[in-house]
Amino acid sequence: MGFLGVANAYIMRACLSIAIVRMVKPVTHDETLSSDSSVCPYVEEHLSTNTTITSTGGYDWDESTQGMILSAFYYGYIVTHIPGGLLAQRYGGKHTMGLGIFSTALFTLLTPWIAPMGAVPLIILRVLMGLGEGTTFPALSTLLAQWAPPLERCKLGSLVFAGVQIGTVLASAISGFILAYLPWPAVFYIWGGVGMAWFVLWCLLCYNDPSSHPFISQKEKEYLSKTIGATERDKDVGGTPWLAILKSPAVWSLTIAEVGHDWGLYTMVTDLPKYMNDVMHFKISQNGVLSALPYLVMWLVSILLGYVADKIQQRELVGITNLRKILATIGAFGPAVGVVLASYAGCDKTLVAVLFTVGMGFMGFCYASLRVNSLDLSPNFAGTIMAIVNGSGSVSGMVAPLLVGQLTPNKSLLEWRVVFWIMFGILNGTNVLFIMFGSGEVQPWNEPKKEKEETTLNQM
Repeated sequence: MGFLGVANAYIMRACLSIAIVRMVKPVTHDETLSSDSSVCPYVEEHLSTNTTITSTGGYDWDESTQGMILSAFYYGYIVTHIPGGLLAQRYGGKHTMGLGIFSTALFTLLTPWIAPMGAVPLIILRVLMGLGEGTTFPALSTLLAQWAPPLERCKLGSLVFAGVQIGTVLASAISGFILAYLPWPAVFYIWGGVGMAWFVLWCLLCYNDPSSHPFISQKEKEYLSKTIGATERDKDVGGTPWLAILKSPAVWSLTIAEVGHDWGLYTMVTDLPKYMNDVMHFKISQNGVLSALPYLVMWLVSILLGYVADKIQQRELVGITNLRKILATIGAFGPAVGVVLASYAGCDKTLVAVLFTVGMGFMGFCYASLRVNSLDLSPNFAGTIMAIVNGSGSVSGMVAPLLVGQLTPNKSLLEWRVVFWIMFGILNGTNVLFIMFGSGEVQPWNEPKKEKEETTLNQM
């Protein structure tokens, strides 16, 4: 259910990225540009005879306006991370996460009603949607700390957080087919309805910790008690050690690495459909499938690496800190090289699709490293750390679409090449800091109450 919740969250977040291709007025292509090597030849797409102005788009939003609409989500998203982490830490992750997804689904359903009012009301709606979804990852980290044994953490964490890729796959591929045959509002009605259905099941099936679960077997409860240390949330763990967290090099390096990772991820999630449409000129149904393919490969890689990483830990082949750093480095360098090479592949559609797919597939290595590292550092405050880390990463979601909109006014290959080189530098530059200062060990401030008691005893 955690996996499906993350998938739903990303579907509802990302479906606008491909739907906006149909929402805006069609671009008028100048045939005189066909001799320009930085512009790919355009092939006119023949729409079905019953396609209306609603499905072909009627909104006069330029690239800059589209960038603001696509980035607006993250302005709300960043705000509720820390409150979400604190609420999950105090009251549990179930309702903190559930209500966040519920509100996202509600605003998704409202999108077709708000878009005709103009760009500004749609931007406000997207900000509100971000406010709701900002609680998702902090709450989920709190739940994983209660349910995932340390030697199964990579496998379970990668499985749950890999909902990001599946959500993006479904948002791109299925939305592309929906848009090929139905008016664009159908995308938001369908995915908003799916989000509402998930919320009902989540309320019925999921619980904050093993002790509160009415159907868990005694054998499983004993196993979790032995491996995690308790089957009930410690509601009296002590106050959040903010000063120690904010002074921690491990937390800072993880936060900066996550900003870099999210820059690459959000650039692709938000703008790959636009690149495939505006530069490569794929048909809308092809656009959805090819924009989704990199994330399908990333999902498979993340699931496989989660299993492999746990096996490496169990056999003590590599220390936990070095393992996290190795996987994070592959997860940064591989995508960076892939997208840059794709920008030099010109208008070869097959080669471009292959390079994007292989390159972004390597980003799956980050899910057994950066995504689970907050659980390594502090199981007790994993929600708060995830709030800081993932909330900071959302800055990338705010800035990247705006920057892409400013850098690509003519939708040319040369303009997009600059975008991908920037992505290359940010991914690898931030990863260097994680290599230098990152850690996979539980930090001393994980149990502030115990630490305070020991200090008092020593003073006596």
